[in-house]
Amino acid sequence: MTSAAAPLRVLVCEDSRTYAAALQRTLEHDQDIAVVAVCATAEDALAKLEQLEPDLVTMDIELPGMSGLEAVEYIMGSRPTPILVLSSYVGPQTTAAAAALAAGALDALAKDDLDLTQPGGAAAAAFRGRLKLLARARVIRHPRARLRPRKPRPRPNGTRRASAVGIVASTGGPQALATVLGSLPADFGVPVFVVQHIAAGFIEGLVTWLDGAVPLPARLAEEGAMPRAGIWVAPEGAHLKLAPSGRLRLDRAADPGPHRPSGDVLLRSIAAVAGAEGVAVVLTGMGRDGAAGALAVQHAGGLALAQDEAGSAVFGMPKAAADLGVEVVLALPEIAQTLADLRPSMRSKP
Repeated sequence: MTSAAAPLRVLVCEDSRTYAAALQRTLEHDQDIAVVAVCATAEDALAKLEQLEPDLVTMDIELPGMSGLEAVEYIMGSRPTPILVLSSYVGPQTTAAAAALAAGALDALAKDDLDLTQPGGAAAAAFRGRLKLLARARVIRHPRARLRPRKPRPRPNGTRRASAVGIVASTGGPQALATVLGSLPADFGVPVFVVQHIAAGFIEGLVTWLDGAVPLPARLAEEGAMPRAGIWVAPEGAHLKLAPSGRLRLDRAADPGPHRPSGDVLLRSIAAVAGAEGVAVVLTGMGRDGAAGALAVQHAGGLALAQDEAGSAVFGMPKAAADLGVEVVLALPEIAQTLADLRPSMRSKP
């Protein structure tokens, strides 16, 4: 006779009593999630964290007293715990959620996108399923400097020329992106294209935050742009492609498949256009997006890299890439150094 699995333990940090009550009803509907505390302030949540040892924290960003961002930074530096950020504000000027993701929170959702009126509905069930997946993710202390140098792994030898770098990330990606992109010098001459899976409404804020946090300029990719040095991020709801002309193409009409934007679509276009001068990077995330595209870059003679398991919040996407045949699997600092060592080809010089 086997006993039922223990319920997932969730601490809710939310200053609206009405919203917190609705959230608790939704989470506890199936009785396999238990809300162990509802805290109206970050200070209260931090005080209860050690005592209650929740499996996951939901964190409002806009709080009285200590902000949700400060709380995320404290939790990830003292008692790393999976965190889901809930925010009332999204858009290009609302960067607090993006900063919280870069500090180690795993995911972010807009409050308006959560339907808490029907706890038994399909949307609520999907939300609970999402929390269960996040609660199993790996979180590590001191996210900004969490990956110490390990035993050296094989790295490509010599100076490599590149005309395009494509990076794909999902769960835990903003933190990994901050590490990799923050390590590139301000004069890095190879355009970097990014597909980051993130909830609707947050990509513009992430780009705004990146633009101020890393040495290279970051911007949303635009149709027909001729990319120069810097970071170009796929906008919400559009596949980003590198066209044979070298210009950027945004496709909002094609079958979205599991993701739009898709890392596979971006990386396959880099393989086709850049060939041996293409670079693909698959970072932490659930699912398989980016794996086939990275392999296409490798088959075209380019360089394909996947993040290692030890440093990935979720080893789904990098593992899929390695399982398909991507040969170079590196820790995050080694990926950053490999990219920093690249030299621009003639066509990618600013």
